Amino acid sequence: MEEKKEDSITIKKHTLWQVGTFLFAALFVVSLFTGGFSGGNGSPTGAVIANPVNPEAPTPSQVKVEIESNDPVLGKKDAGITIVEFSDFQCPFCERAASGAMTDLKNTDYFKNGDVNLIYKHFPLNSIHPFAQKAAEASECANRQGKFWEYHDKLFTNQQALDVTSLKSYAQALGLNTVDFNKCLDGGEAAAEISKETTQATNAGGRGTPYFVVINNKDKSTQVVSGAVPFSQFDAAIKAVA
Repeated sequence: MEEKKEDSITIKKHTLWQVGTFLFAALFVVSLFTGGFSGGNGSPTGAVIANPVNPEAPTPSQVKVEIESNDPVLGKKDAGITIVEFSDFQCPFCERAASGAMTDLKNTDYFKNGDVNLIYKHFPLNSIHPFAQKAAEASECANRQGKFWEYHDKLFTNQQALDVTSLKSYAQALGLNTVDFNKCLDGGEAAAEISKETTQATNAGGRGTPYFVVINNKDKSTQVVSGAVPFSQFDAAIKAVA
């Protein structure tokens, strides 16, 4: 008498790897359109990560950021509270922060009354953003001619075109002295500034972009905010150090 075999389904290991790879790729694509893998509330908390989280990174109360005379300041220079932004012109989350929370900041009474200002510092993630370094240098070349914020806005508006030819065309469109600008950019005159500020970012606990440090300029108390988050998180940080 023939023994009856139980019905079964056999899946080869190779097939499992194919299915798993497909699912991971699908999730990654979804994440690109939804602002990254975030919490269940769907809030835009994405950030591009430069390095793994460092367990020795400073806590908010220990964060120190050097504010220098050549830093571009948006708002009243002697405001009681400063938001220092470490950012990357090729980072999509940095553009989202610039057009979102930082634009919201400019419309608040904090900013209009001169209580809070914004300082931009560079943190290009060169390993994944090949155009970020030169874009940062170009903005510093514009800063030397007093046009940092106009150039900043031009870069984020044209984030998909950050090659050197485009960078020079933006300078011309903004009415900069192109001879001086091109000399600065081609000669790498601002490269040391970008490197210095990148070191400042990592020393302050930055592991990705955008990264913000909110500072009370009187008692030096600080709060950190990371990612392209809603302005409500900056509002909480401002209140915490006020």
